[in-house]
Amino acid sequence: MNRNVRKSGGTELKFEDKDMGMETRDVAYIALFAAIVAALAVFPPITLPLVGVPITAQSLGVMLAGGVLGAMRGGLSLILFLVLVAIGLPLLSGGRGGFGVFLTPSGGFLIGWIFSAAAIGFLTERFWLKLNFGIAFGICVIGGIVLLYAIGIPWVAYAAEISVWTAFTGSLPFIPGDIIKCLIAATVMVIVKKSYPIIVPRGAGGIHDNV
Repeated sequence: MNRNVRKSGGTELKFEDKDMGMETRDVAYIALFAAIVAALAVFPPITLPLVGVPITAQSLGVMLAGGVLGAMRGGLSLILFLVLVAIGLPLLSGGRGGFGVFLTPSGGFLIGWIFSAAAIGFLTERFWLKLNFGIAFGICVIGGIVLLYAIGIPWVAYAAEISVWTAFTGSLPFIPGDIIKCLIAATVMVIVKKSYPIIVPRGAGGIHDNV
């Protein structure tokens, strides 16, 4: 978009605004990572009996979406994925799908995936210029474990009609597997940064500054 600015002396200056919309490439990335999260459903879930929430590989896709695409595109990829789940596609681990899954104890974690991907993307953008394995791992832990659990556990307590403390202790078996996912995601994030960086650091312009 071109804008003209006229000085008092009559001199006309032209400058060009950056396009703040999404390009076809951005849409393709969003669709790709929604598909990656869906593909990770091939790994069978392990359901924890106390809280009724399955352990799946799909939360790794959530971390990768944020850590590779950034906040905006990462969050949108999970919104797309969950919309497809809500309309009935069996994209969750174990072949689950439909709006009813959001009313189960795992519903809070599912909605939390959006915020988790966005938070991981936000932090990755902020620390992009000095991103290394340690920082990437810490980002994944904050967004992929701490934030996700903070959203998911209260809903588990409500849906399962148990105390928040019981829901919390019942979710502890998730943590070792989630730590492994953080290690994998951090490794991929650093490799992508070095070989095919997609993220633009915050403050450098583009859609990433509009989250």
